[in-house]
Amino acid sequence: MTVDFKHHQSAHCENGVASNLLINQGLQISEPMAFGLGSGLFYVYLPFVKVNHAPAISYRPLPGLIFNRLAKRLGLKVKRIKFSNRAKAQQVLEQKIAEGIPCGLQVGVFHLPYFPEEYRFHFNAHNLVVYGKEGDNFLVSDPVMETTTILTPNELERVRFAQGAFAPKGQIYYPVQLPQTVNWECAIYKAIKKTCRDMLAPVPIVGVKGMRMVARAIVKWPKKVGGPKANHYLAQMVRMQEEIGTGGGGFRFIYAAFLQEAGNKIGNTKLVELSKEMTEIGDSWRDFAVNAARVYKKRKNGDDVYVSLSKELMSLADREEQFFKKLKKAI
Repeated sequence: MTVDFKHHQSAHCENGVASNLLINQGLQISEPMAFGLGSGLFYVYLPFVKVNHAPAISYRPLPGLIFNRLAKRLGLKVKRIKFSNRAKAQQVLEQKIAEGIPCGLQVGVFHLPYFPEEYRFHFNAHNLVVYGKEGDNFLVSDPVMETTTILTPNELERVRFAQGAFAPKGQIYYPVQLPQTVNWECAIYKAIKKTCRDMLAPVPIVGVKGMRMVARAIVKWPKKVGGPKANHYLAQMVRMQEEIGTGGGGFRFIYAAFLQEAGNKIGNTKLVELSKEMTEIGDSWRDFAVNAARVYKKRKNGDDVYVSLSKELMSLADREEQFFKKLKKAI
């Protein structure tokens, strides 16, 4: 059974799945619009939680929230199902495919055979679409890949029931009711307000305050945990920022595209102007990632390199604080 499904490559998995599922049901929505309406831009520092033996830093909300927020603001309904029984999980997925319903799945990336080896580690918040079967194999549209692919039943079951943090528990999700009309202006303003609240939150570990907390921590890492471990922390930070979810510069570029599209859609020129500033901030995030990579790859040495990275991140926090204050006024 094969559903007539058109694959579109995207920069981020959950945005891409949301966009692809809705486009294939007739609601035209770009990846940046899906990301922006889902208030996907976020920052949180959790030093008391370890991911791959390093403090957790997330540049996005919890898995599923982007699509759930997007659905709420557009007035559409999304069905989500988790499973404790693996056979039942496969049965329900096959039933939905037989009904002609492509399904979004949350999976772990470590055992995805089509992922390059360097991108495989224990991260369970990846999203993809299963849209059909060819013989016994499942047809997969992974939005971060250029083309569609296939997974055997065993391969798919393994990634659907990956263990560890954010274990997907066989989760599937799909739209069940699309809106007749969309109040784009209302949806856009609500989404932007939420992002501004998150990034300007009066909480030490969240938003620009969280960025400043990480900046202060970077300077302490070499003496606190030693050089090798400090470099591992930096490597993990860059991996979460640029490889898993494109959270740093990549997310800023997507958000800039959202602001440009949203501004043109509702006739708010201030949003279009601010999109250019967000693009410049994204460039600086990329520079920060490159400089951090030089340190953990030992191409730059000395205690001052950590001080330099700290100042760079502090500057980014200052710029983003001013940016989100201006964005809040623009709406």
